[in-house]
Amino acid sequence: MVKVLIVDDSAIVRKIFTEQLGQAKDIDVVGNAPDPYVARDMIVKLKPDVITLDIEMPRMDGITFLKKIMAHHPMPVIIVSSLTPKGSAMAMEALESGAVEVLAKPGGSFTVGEMGAQLAEKIRAASKARVLKRAPQDGSMATRRGAITQTTNKVIAIGSSTGGTEALKDILTRLPPDTPGIVIAQHMPANFTKAFADRMNGICRINIKEGAENDSVLPGTCLIAPGNFHMLLRRSGARYFVQVKTGPMVHHQRPAVDPLFKSVAKYAGANAVGVVLTGMGSDGADGIKIMKEAGAKTLAQDEASCVVFGMPKEAIKTGCVDKVVSLRNMPQAILDMV
Repeated sequence: MVKVLIVDDSAIVRKIFTEQLGQAKDIDVVGNAPDPYVARDMIVKLKPDVITLDIEMPRMDGITFLKKIMAHHPMPVIIVSSLTPKGSAMAMEALESGAVEVLAKPGGSFTVGEMGAQLAEKIRAASKARVLKRAPQDGSMATRRGAITQTTNKVIAIGSSTGGTEALKDILTRLPPDTPGIVIAQHMPANFTKAFADRMNGICRINIKEGAENDSVLPGTCLIAPGNFHMLLRRSGARYFVQVKTGPMVHHQRPAVDPLFKSVAKYAGANAVGVVLTGMGSDGADGIKIMKEAGAKTLAQDEASCVVFGMPKEAIKTGCVDKVVSLRNMPQAILDMV
């Protein structure tokens, strides 16, 4: 049984979360708190396995409280935020500060039922998460430039979930400007993907943006699948581009990794490298198998450096992963394979 503490200043949100999570037999809401000061005492008394945390609260904001948790009592924290630009940007800061997941509050086309199912899944993933200390960034570029100049027709496809934003940051910040085109499916809600892409674009040497219909996949460019949409690779002559579309959730996710990987297998084949990073579940395993059968090179993150080893583990079990690599060595491993 996973013990959960809900921290949110809205009594309505606390009530909804408690009711929704009450439907899950393996999750026990042990308490809810209206602000971080109450939550602090509850953490000591109730010893929850996972905390859901709002960002904008009275007396102390969620980011400040999160940093205190990570400094004094590290544990899995899921950020639950509004889909406003400010909320999305703060959620990205929270992920960098140690939160393992981010979830949008219900609203618009995002129903309470959908939120409840996703929150339960994220809590299960968070309960298995390894809360890691951040590795220092040495700023070195993991590249041998001679190998890169011949790869303009290559495509790098990456799939990730829980813990993926920080893993992606670690990789993308160490890639050179002429890295082959990258397409990414990271499990993340709408709006948060744009905030994440914008944040990465400001600190990386490659150009990073949220993918849009018909965007070209070019060297030095990384496209991140937009939240609530699947992103697929397409090809016209020598030009790779992406299609962004709705459709059923795959592995309870949209965007999902498998649809992206399968499209990469079809249109890039042996010109592709597939990478499965940290995350819960099996999304990406079927896709990596099809990529390998199409002649692509394949990589998976090792267990020791994962926040959650689920997705890489399932990919490795297919027997279609060429190499299992630590996060620290992943940038160079990707470049070696292209």
